[in-house]
Amino acid sequence: MYQPGDVVSRRKGVFMHRGIVLEDGTVLHNTPFRGKHRSSLEEFSKHKTIYPSNHRYEVRSRTLSNVRYDRHATYNPFTNNCEHLVTRATRNKSSSPQLRGWVVGALFAGVGFAITRSPSIAIAGFALGKKFASSEELA
Repeated sequence: MYQPGDVVSRRKGVFMHRGIVLEDGTVLHNTPFRGKHRSSLEEFSKHKTIYPSNHRYEVRSRTLSNVRYDRHATYNPFTNNCEHLVTRATRNKSSSPQLRGWVVGALFAGVGFAITRSPSIAIAGFALGKKFASSEELA
């Protein structure tokens, strides 16, 4: 079903949780309580729908080895979340498009509300900011 190098996602509240399918069919991902680890697809899914990425990445074993044992050992939602792990393994850089979208959205909302004092403008600003920052989406 899934091939090695596929980036897979599932809903986790308002976010998407991401991981990479490995050669043995397990998923390498990063979570707050367990950090970086491998899970079966079933464990990764937590009984939710798994969404495959539109892109398949060639994930080299050396890159995966570097990601598994790199200096980013502890989960941190701002600097070392599941997306940081995936982008380090697939693109050799560390980024979190979802986090960036939320931050930019919050900034747009704050500015919109500060200028207009209108909650609806703040909501529109948040949506616009998230859309503006989503150019690097992984899915």
